[in-house]
Parts: sequence; C-alpha cells; structure tokens
Amino acid sequence: MQPIAAWLVARPMHAVLGLALTLVLPFGPIFSGATMVVLVLYSGTGIAALRGLITMVVLAALSLITAASLPEMLVNGLFAWLPVFLLAWLLRRSRSLTLTLQVSVIVALLATVGFYVVVADPTAYWLSVLTEVAAAFTDIGLTEQANLVIAQKELIAPQMTMLTVLTSWSLIALVTVLGYEVYQSLPEKKGEFGRFCDLRFGRTLALVMAVTSVLALAVGAEWLRNVAFVIFAIFWLQGLSMMHWLHVVGPLPFIVLVVIYALLPFLNALLIMALAILGYTDAWFDYRGRMGKNMAR
Repeated sequence: MQPIAAWLVARPMHAVLGLALTLVLPFGPIFSGATMVVLVLYSGTGIAALRGLITMVVLAALSLITAASLPEMLVNGLFAWLPVFLLAWLLRRSRSLTLTLQVSVIVALLATVGFYVVVADPTAYWLSVLTEVAAAFTDIGLTEQANLVIAQKELIAPQMTMLTVLTSWSLIALVTVLGYEVYQSLPEKKGEFGRFCDLRFGRTLALVMAVTSVLALAVGAEWLRNVAFVIFAIFWLQGLSMMHWLHVVGPLPFIVLVVIYALLPFLNALLIMALAILGYTDAWFDYRGRMGKNMAR
C-alpha cells in the first residue's frame, strides 16, 4: 500500500486522478472514499475538500464527453466522500481511531432513534419502499427477485431500519479504517492515531446494549429492539479488530484474515454475527488483555 499512498500525496493532480478513477471503477465508493480519507489525514480538510471539488469538475467534464450521467456521478461522489471526510476530520482532530469510531456509533444510534421520531410508522414506510423496489426489479426483467421481495416484505420490513443503519455504518467505518491503513503505510505515520487491532468500543456501550435488550423484552417496543440490535451488531468491528490483533501477535496466519474478508460478501449475516459475539464478549472479558498477559509469562 505504501507506493499507492506515496503516489496519491506526491502531487495535487495525483490526488484528483486518484479520486476520479477510483470513483468510476468497480467498488468505487469504497476505494474512492478510502482515497479521500488518506488526503484528509495527510493534507488537512481544506486541501482535501478543494481536491474533491476539482475532481467534481473533472467528472463533470467527463460526463460531457461520455454518456455518463452527471447527476449520478455527483451523487456518487457526495455519498462516497462526505461521511468519511467527516470521520477523517474527526480522526485528525481527536488523534484517536477508537474515539472516532465510538463517536460514529453514537451517531448511528441517534440516526436509529431519530428515524422512529420522524417516521410515524416505520414498518409501513419500509413496506412501501420494498414494494417500489419489487416494481423496479420487474421493470428491468428481474421477475424472480421481485417475487422474492414481495413474498418476504412482511418479514423484512420491521428489520429494515436496523439493517439500513448497520449496513451504512459498517461501510463508512470500514472505508475509514481502510483509508487510515493506507495512510499509515507512509513513512513515520504508522500507528499515529492508534492501531485498528487495539479497537475497543468499551464496557459502557456493552452495558447500554444489555440494558436496552432487557427493556426491549419488557416493554416490547420495536424501536428499542432495533436500537439493541444495532448496538450489538456494531461490535462486529471490534471482533474483526481482535482477529487483526491475533495476526499481529502471531497465532493467526494472514491467510485467515484474507478468508474472512473474502467471505464477508457471501456469509455476510452469519460472519458478522459471529464477529459481533466475539467483539461483544471481548468488551466484557478483555480477551486481548488476558492473552497478552499469558504471552508475557
């Protein structure tokens, strides 16, 4: 990653090209977002924002030459860059990866609660959205997928709020971590704002999840169930950080990490739940601290 990071920060035009090319390539929001994180951490928010603006102008010019849709490009750029830009700004200010991700968790929880405040009947809202999705699938010839959505929408709708928040948060957090890892490959930047393998969300958040779960069972409120699930599932990132820690200290081969990342798109729910259990129990029992003491003996 070091050659990529060094090329990106070597010249302003390299940064613009990096943002533009990664945005139009497959998995653009991930790699272009990570590029923005590198630029913010290295150059600051002002310069990074200016280069993002120049990139938008370049993309606008490309849309005139090609058949690409300018509004679609601009929207893609906004969604790919803005959330991670804000997290990278906070990371640069706080100088702590753990604190930055903890703040992002609070924002995710506020978004979950806020949705229930703004939308009177979330289930009805998501039923409407799923109906529109099924219609869109039908219009483009994906009849089988449309029928599946229609058949499952009553079951899926009550879960959509927490799934949407969790998916959005996970993507933004992962892109931020990826960008930070690329940034750390630059000379004298290693571990500048902490290591991902040391990430801990803390027992306070774990306790909040436990209390919220008990209240959700007692009260039966849908919004409490959604909040409890989001808090628990977010611990999957702490579980992933522990796997990285096991690799750093030696027991876990690098190939296992590769397999975990390769399986994420295919065993998404199962793997995330397994990592969430690992991360949540680590918050209470501090596996890394215990194992570190045993290794030091």
